[in-house]
Amino acid sequence: MHYVKSKTILSKNNGMNLYRGCSHGCIYCDSRSKIYGMDHDFFNIEVKENAIELLKKELKKRPKAMIGTGSMTDPYIPLEEELNYMGKVLKLILDYGFGFTCITKSDLILRDLNLLKKINEKTKTVVQMTITTYDDELSRILEPNVCATSKRIEVLKKLNKENIPTVVWLSPILPYINDNEENINKIIDACLKTNVKGIICFNMGLTLREGNREYFYKKLDTHFPSLKEKYINEFGKRYAVISPNNRNLMRLFKKLTDENNILNNPQEIFNYLREFPEKTHQTTLI
Repeated sequence: MHYVKSKTILSKNNGMNLYRGCSHGCIYCDSRSKIYGMDHDFFNIEVKENAIELLKKELKKRPKAMIGTGSMTDPYIPLEEELNYMGKVLKLILDYGFGFTCITKSDLILRDLNLLKKINEKTKTVVQMTITTYDDELSRILEPNVCATSKRIEVLKKLNKENIPTVVWLSPILPYINDNEENINKIIDACLKTNVKGIICFNMGLTLREGNREYFYKKLDTHFPSLKEKYINEFGKRYAVISPNNRNLMRLFKKLTDENNILNNPQEIFNYLREFPEKTHQTTLI
C-alpha cells in the first residue's frame, strides 16, 4: 500500500475510484492491463489519501446525480476494512443528497448497510454484485482473496430484505472452466431468489490483453494444466475471448431472464443505474 495526493476524484460522469490496484487476486482481472498505465505493482495498492476532502468539494458544487464506484478497483478490498474510506464517502453522499451505486464482490459492503439504507430512503442506492461461478471451490480458485459466491448471494438476500435494489454482473465466463449450463442456471436461480433488478452479460467470455493475459495464463498453468495451450491455439491474441458455447448459453440466459422479468439489456440497466430520482425531501449542505 502507498499513498498519493490526487488532483481529482470524480469523473465528468460522476464515477470515482478510491484505490488503484487490488488484492482480490482474480485471475482474469482486466484492470491489470497495461493500457491503464499503472506504474506500480498491482498488489501494491495506491490509496488516494485526499479522496474524502476532494469528494466533499465536488459534491458541494455538482448537480444531484448517482455517484458510482468500482469499475476499475473494488471499493471493498480488504484494505477498506482498516481505512473505512467508503464509510466516509457514503456519509458525504447521504448528507449532500446524492445517490449511490457500486460494483463489488465483497461481503464487506454489509458493514455499511445502514448508510446504504439511508441513502436509498432519501434518494437511491443500487448495489452491483459480480458473480462468475456458482461453485464455491471453483470461485476460490478464480477469485482467491474475496468471499466465495455463497456469501455474495447472502449479501444479495440481505439487501433485498432491506429493499435495496441489486444488479448482478454475470461476467466473465471462462471458456472450458465455467461456461456450462449448470453454472448459468444456478447463478440465475440465485438471482431469482434474491429478486435482482437486472443481470449484465454481454457475452459468455472474457477479455484478454497485454498485462492481464500473461497473469491469466500463468494461473491457468497453476490450476488448469494444458488449458493455456488450448487458449493460445483457439483464441490467439484476441481481445474478446468468446466461449464456444456462447450462442446456447446466451439463449438460455435471455430465456430465463425474460421469463422472470429480470432486465437483461445492458443499456437499459445502465440507464437505470444512472437515473437519479427526484424526491421532495432532498437537502443540500453548504
